Amino acid sequence: YSPVTMVLIDLSSAVSQSVSAVSSVTIYYCHYGTGKSCIGVSSILSEVSTRSRSKLPSGKNILVFGEHGSGKTTIMAKLQGTEHVKKGKGLEYLYLSVHDEDRDDLTRCNVWTLDGDLYHKGLLKFAVSASSLRDSLAVLVADMSRPWSIMESLRKWASVLRDHVDKLCIPPEEMRHMEHKIVKDFQEYTEPEDDIQGSPQKRGGGSEDEGALLPLGDNVLTHNLGIPVLVVCTKCDAISILEKEHDYREEHFDFIQSHIRRFCLQYGAGLIYTSAKEEKNLDLLYKYIVHKLYEFELNTPALVVEKDSVFIPAGWDNDKKIAILHENFTTVKVEDLFEDFIVKPPVRKVEKQMGSADFSLLLFSHQSLLAKQPATPTRATESPARTGTGSPRPAARPGQANVASVSPMTAVKKPDPNMKGAAANEGVLANFFNSLLSKKTGSPGSPGAAVGGGGGGGTIAGPAKKAGQKRGLTDTEAKFDRMTQKPDFMATGNSSPTENEP
Repeated sequence: YSPVTMVLIDLSSAVSQSVSAVSSVTIYYCHYGTGKSCIGVSSILSEVSTRSRSKLPSGKNILVFGEHGSGKTTIMAKLQGTEHVKKGKGLEYLYLSVHDEDRDDLTRCNVWTLDGDLYHKGLLKFAVSASSLRDSLAVLVADMSRPWSIMESLRKWASVLRDHVDKLCIPPEEMRHMEHKIVKDFQEYTEPEDDIQGSPQKRGGGSEDEGALLPLGDNVLTHNLGIPVLVVCTKCDAISILEKEHDYREEHFDFIQSHIRRFCLQYGAGLIYTSAKEEKNLDLLYKYIVHKLYEFELNTPALVVEKDSVFIPAGWDNDKKIAILHENFTTVKVEDLFEDFIVKPPVRKVEKQMGSADFSLLLFSHQSLLAKQPATPTRATESPARTGTGSPRPAARPGQANVASVSPMTAVKKPDPNMKGAAANEGVLANFFNSLLSKKTGSPGSPGAAVGGGGGGGTIAGPAKKAGQKRGLTDTEAKFDRMTQKPDFMATGNSSPTENEP
């Protein structure tokens, strides 16, 4: 209650005239001599008490829980009227402006959004304490674009909230009083009348016939936290995407809704489907929050027809109403587990076809590998196995005695076993055809070569040429000349002709 200041003023003095000039001060006139008064003291205190109760209370809290990317920050920023959402880490804070138009009163409602990582759950102690818990509302956010994770997420965050409430060590008597209020509000829910219009009004007193309250069902409020709970399913615009891409049918959405509603019964929670992208049910969400925290009248009935805009206030639902959804089940049973029917779709791996750009990258990668190989040998270091092909070559000098004068077949070196398969096969073919050419040019009667004795010091000389005449390579010789320009096919036992020059 607001403090009341009473000032006694003598009307005979001029002070009363100056006080009367202040418009914010209400003056009550009393007759001291006779004891009569125009308005008694009890009436003054009653009026002040009525004004104090009509003001909106301050210090209300909204606790928001949900996974990363579930849209919990976005949905609260929409309620605040903020277009540019700034996401934080740990524990986010913002406030909602609550305005009572009839009484022209304004207050702020605190909104605490916990990070999706369980590592930050210890920060809840800064958001709500034992004294402020009774003035709090818990919002559990579920992502409808990922329906396979909805139930696991709701159970996890409800458990986090339960653990925090237990750590507050609220006195048992006070906790029973809070739990009794949740049960009473659940039982006293009535459908709003259609003729109620206008701005939200404060709820009246309790029900006149409280003895007619129906008992709770078997699965109702089995997990009473002592504070109101609201389940908000975000991104409900993704329902159409689930139908197109994942072949979800009406049966799937009824199965999801039935499990969420049974969860809400256990906590006495309300349920609302929203979409920040399409701004669906955002205004209804705000009205329900101020209805639960500030006891404004709620004029919207339950909505269960449209699958993407469901609204079920706390106290409306029961097992019989949920059973209506079971009538549409054909391929699933009521007792089936949620995770067995709503399965996370496998990740589809699309095989990428190799295009021209990818083929160019492949060629560049092979080019880089070839560049790392040793340099291509020069003509002076070629194998003597090709000296019999008739290619022009200077005559050997007298001191050149280390050049082997052997049969062409003995000069062919077997490919290195350490070479890769493709290179080894190419080397075998090159040496084979090279030996054929050398054997053909070195055969008896061939005018193109004269092979010396098999000792050590003989030379292989080409045919006599006229001065200044150059003999070109044939096409076949040119091809094998290019094939033998690799160090893997060189006869490592042969020495370079210029190695022992004086």
